[in-house]
Amino acid sequence: MKKVIAAASFGGHWIQLQRLKPLFDRYDTTYISTRPDAGASLLPNRYMTVIDAASDSKFRLALLFLQALIITIRVRPDVVISTGAAPGLAFILWGRVFGAKTIWIDSIANAEKMSKSGMIAKHWSTMWLSQWKDVADKWGANYFGKVI
Repeated sequence: MKKVIAAASFGGHWIQLQRLKPLFDRYDTTYISTRPDAGASLLPNRYMTVIDAASDSKFRLALLFLQALIITIRVRPDVVISTGAAPGLAFILWGRVFGAKTIWIDSIANAEKMSKSGMIAKHWSTMWLSQWKDVADKWGANYFGKVI
């Protein structure tokens, strides 16, 4: 059975990722977010937490990427998918380094341009998606619809 890491920051990114749960239920999925209480509805799947970080805190960002590296080595995913922000980007990067297929779905909140994390994820993603057709066309992403 394929192993999947599904990672996103808490909030809107997390809600969008959870809307893909019926797809993830077909695989051995490990969910990852930034709040310890966010995984209760995901049983029997594994749920892990990482710290939340953004580009304004280099130390926290480095710690987040270290956590993502350790988890990626432990899980050894075949696929990594994220709906956004720094935690998802960290797993996209490490997943790609270790040979996983990687899918970035930029948040529905980014209706006019790709997010900062999304622009970085472009270089590490096997599949790079926007949930807005106009944004996808403008920035060169793929568009397959919305998961809102």
